[in-house]
Amino acid sequence: MYTHLRDLLFKLDAETSHEFSLDLIGAAERLQLLKFFMSDIPPNPVEVMGITFPNPVGLAAGLDKNGDYFNALGLMGFGFVEIGTITPRPQAGNPKPRLFRIPEAQAIINRMGFNNKGVDHLIAQVKQRRYKGILGINIGKNATTPVEKAADDYVICMQKVYAHADYITVNVSSPNTQGLRDLQFGDSLNRLLETIKIEQAKLQVLHGRYVPVAVKIAPDMDSEAVSHVAQTLLAQDIDGVIATNTTIGREGVETFQTSEETGGLSGFPVRDKSTRVIRALYAELGDKLPIIGVGGITDGESAAEKIKAGAKLVQIYSGFIYRGPALIGEAARAIVDLKNINSL
Repeated sequence: MYTHLRDLLFKLDAETSHEFSLDLIGAAERLQLLKFFMSDIPPNPVEVMGITFPNPVGLAAGLDKNGDYFNALGLMGFGFVEIGTITPRPQAGNPKPRLFRIPEAQAIINRMGFNNKGVDHLIAQVKQRRYKGILGINIGKNATTPVEKAADDYVICMQKVYAHADYITVNVSSPNTQGLRDLQFGDSLNRLLETIKIEQAKLQVLHGRYVPVAVKIAPDMDSEAVSHVAQTLLAQDIDGVIATNTTIGREGVETFQTSEETGGLSGFPVRDKSTRVIRALYAELGDKLPIIGVGGITDGESAAEKIKAGAKLVQIYSGFIYRGPALIGEAARAIVDLKNINSL
């Protein structure tokens, strides 16, 4: 059923299709039709960052930037849903067209640029939460905020989302906001995370609950850069790391004309690059800091691969667009199978 629906949706341009698909999911929830799209999800609770996730397969940030659809998306079997990236002020993002599909490679290129309705809109939506599962909120900086003032934007978002999030993700790795990726390196990362940890401690006292913070990093790092990031995350006592965001590389799609478009590449072509970063992170971190694996998960095998590389949880995005809800169950079952094999 999903394959036929996808083929029809793919006749529209990518961003129109994206928005229409979310509207359909919202309508399906209201009409109580989502049960017809759900696949069988085996129970497999996992404790990560002090949170018990009902299963280790989540939805990555970017699909539901504004929190308009997470209640419906959460009913499709995800163990957790991450919304955002959200910024303090609304912003239009980059000029259109800015979203491009490469179906032959199960890939997507986007240069959306954190288009969103602002954190206050997202909070209004989250206050109407019906979803009983785990909700992550991904935060970023406005494009007009200088990089040297970026910490101010993250703090504003943290203050507003803290009471409503089960965990918070700090996005310093999107390639579509100028200068943002510079925050992943050296003293810039250290200063940013120090500010975030100070704010987290204040908010814990204010709200009487501890909300863990994860940092989302890029796949375009050499081993030395990964090592430095890992050591900084440990030194600053960050709760988790999400690896990885989209890549600026074009390996695997070079022969397609769309590859000339600027932006971040996601989907199957980023699978190996993401897994290499996860493996390198785990070599540095071990079990001292949990890794959430994302990038190129298009089937059960690629989901289990991320777990074998060292991830405790996985997230899907482009694979969900190409495969639909069936991918959630397939990934969840593959991870359970891997767990059973390892327990023998």
